[in-house]
Amino acid sequence: MSKKALGGIVILALVFAIVLASLFLTQPSTESQKTVSSNTIGVVTIEGVIGDFSNILGIPQFTPDPVEQIRRAQEDNTVKAIVVKINSPGGSAAKSVEIYTELKRLKETGKKVIVSMGDAAASGGYMAACGGDIIVANPATITGSIGVIMQYTNYEGLYDKLGLKEITIKSGPYKDMGSPTRDLTPEEKKILQGIIDDTYEQFVEIVSEGRKIPIEKVKELADGRIFTGRQALKVGLVDKLGDFYDAVDIAAKEAGIQGKPVLKYYTTPNPLSILFGGGAKSNLEGTGLEILRLLFIDKWSLNYK
Repeated sequence: MSKKALGGIVILALVFAIVLASLFLTQPSTESQKTVSSNTIGVVTIEGVIGDFSNILGIPQFTPDPVEQIRRAQEDNTVKAIVVKINSPGGSAAKSVEIYTELKRLKETGKKVIVSMGDAAASGGYMAACGGDIIVANPATITGSIGVIMQYTNYEGLYDKLGLKEITIKSGPYKDMGSPTRDLTPEEKKILQGIIDDTYEQFVEIVSEGRKIPIEKVKELADGRIFTGRQALKVGLVDKLGDFYDAVDIAAKEAGIQGKPVLKYYTTPNPLSILFGGGAKSNLEGTGLEILRLLFIDKWSLNYK
């Protein structure tokens, strides 16, 4: 074996050892959990666009699913309270509802749930926040955007210029509804508007339930507009202004924790980020693969954004 090949094997072995050691060190032992169980606060992270879109191309996400994190927090007897860090513009309607529902179940375990809003906690991100006991927003956080949207692009004119024609064979009159090569018929528009309206009502009901605000009052704010954290406080969409560490202090107080709390994150570090620095990114944002993924998202995905 050449010295060059041997050197390469040694380097790979070192890299592997570093990754294993780093992952091991991030997982507290059972003994350490017992030691800190009286003053530990769990941290759930909701980062980026909400939804499990990466499965379309079979590309895994590096950041654990928020629902998976919440369920781990439900079962974790070493924590008294949970801080939910949200930095999201929204996303999938169904996934946002699922996150809200899981946070409700988390509260049923007796743990206090405090939400910390980052740069954005809008639309589906705001719906998730409504699952908390107390919402803390940065004064400059972008939040609100309570509403539902469905969009697609009509390429009919472009197809005509290129001499292309779509051939459709369908089982029913509405199966190709939303085809990018033709306009919607009045009947199709009515069907889709009904879906949007029903999903919107679900959103309004969740905000009303989570924030304990009358539905009519929510509808006055639920026209798609966005708010800064400071504006949201004035209209009752959030409870306090502050940053993540303010939210941690509130969680500690609500849980009766004395002294400085220990934070326990439910995200598993991306090994590449351990080696090269920086946090793990979800959904491959900013990469060519992410752009490719967006081209293949089903046209009927309902989004809170």
